[in-house]
Amino acid sequence: MAEKPTSVLMLSLGGTIAMTVGSDAGGVVPNLTAEELIAAVPGLAETGIDVYVQTFRQLPGASLSFDDLTALAALIADHTATGGMDGVVVTQGTDTIEETAYLLHLLHTGEAPVVVTGAMRNPTIAGADGPANVLAAIRTAASPAARGLGALVVFADEIHAARHVRKTHSTSGGTFRSPNTGPLGHVVEGTVRLLTHPPHRLTVPLETVTRVPRVGLYTVSLGDDGTLLAGADGLDGLVVAGFGVGHVPQRLVEKLTALAARIPVVLASRTGAGPVLASTYAFPGSESDLQRRGLIGAGFLDPYKARILLHTLLAAGAEPETIAAAFAAYGTGDPARWPWPALSQQPEMQYA
Repeated sequence: MAEKPTSVLMLSLGGTIAMTVGSDAGGVVPNLTAEELIAAVPGLAETGIDVYVQTFRQLPGASLSFDDLTALAALIADHTATGGMDGVVVTQGTDTIEETAYLLHLLHTGEAPVVVTGAMRNPTIAGADGPANVLAAIRTAASPAARGLGALVVFADEIHAARHVRKTHSTSGGTFRSPNTGPLGHVVEGTVRLLTHPPHRLTVPLETVTRVPRVGLYTVSLGDDGTLLAGADGLDGLVVAGFGVGHVPQRLVEKLTALAARIPVVLASRTGAGPVLASTYAFPGSESDLQRRGLIGAGFLDPYKARILLHTLLAAGAEPETIAAAFAAYGTGDPARWPWPALSQQPEMQYA
């Protein structure tokens, strides 16, 4: 058994977990520093883990940007590449955790786990969940079992892969779920217990990310006539969240065909779970019709994750064929189709 890592860096970005009552607004705003957050965690000293803290941003999750997250990924790489930190915890607002965690997963190539957490109940009200989530995240980041897994989301003592996790409820403390897979494991009596793990990691070299493309997300709805698609003319890429397994109204077909001839257009399912199909239906606007017209199937990626992947690929300067291959790797589960070398994920398993 590998020696247990003892050094964890906690980076605070703001969010509900760091909010107190504002002087003028009447509600809560992100005021607490990383030092104040860690001081409120009971039982931390008993873990024997050395925790170093840094306030990176003080923003609500809704206001984080791609620039913020790219800078965060670079900072994490600096602290973990030399072996100085065995794991990283990121605290932030839950509004965007499912997106930011996946972006960090794509950009993080090191062995040290990056564990993202937050809170649904702010520190000023009864039952605030921030301290418990931070403690579980720190234990996970320090665990040998989590090494090599990339970015994870730890919430309510559940450990989720950033690739699969979604926020599924606007107020519940158990909001984070992985609909297609379930959690990777749990924190049980202070110990990380993994039940399963993905076989590989698909990452994009951080040094290749030099652009900030404009990538849109268009959700199809009943009776949609495509009027709002006019806003896609200034985009570098587009994700279409279609009905069911990847269907759109027939009246959208020609507009999407024209867009796909100019920019990458990815077809995802608005349902949030299950895959986009490729060859089951054949009517105009069906998944097979759209993919024959140049749209790229998102596989099991939900629309939000598909947008993060498309943005990252475009930011790295990927050509259309490279983008198609990358989504095919996710859609088929075949890492050989990924444009960059896939990383093995073989952590030390601990069963509950």
